[in-house]
Amino acid sequence: MTIELQILGWAIVLGLVHIGVAAAFATAQRGVRWNASNRDGADIPPLTGAAVRTAAASRNFLETFPLFAAAVLAVVVAGRADAGTALGAQVYFWARVAYLPIYAIGIPYLRSAVWVVSLWGTIQIIKPLF
Repeated sequence: MTIELQILGWAIVLGLVHIGVAAAFATAQRGVRWNASNRDGADIPPLTGAAVRTAAASRNFLETFPLFAAAVLAVVVAGRADAGTALGAQVYFWARVAYLPIYAIGIPYLRSAVWVVSLWGTIQIIKPLF
């Protein structure tokens, strides 16, 4: 199995971590009763602080992950995986690992810089396709 596919597997796990962390912060603010409810027709109090930031980080991961996954699958299927695409996959993954706590803590410029680093990783994966 290529490094790119291994990293894709770990990125799936990371996506689950994002969802779990965001859910835990939301449940801490809104309560277990809210979490267990159907949430239809009820007024949902807005999230604040780390809860809103982890929810945003989770949504952002879910926006970038499909592009990363498609890039990895395309480069592997095309037989174009190389040291550059392996590095790109690793950079994407580790930047996304760093992104969650940086966003949760609320460090705005560093968060944006880490996002750009993860984008650079994805670009490194797709470059051999062109």
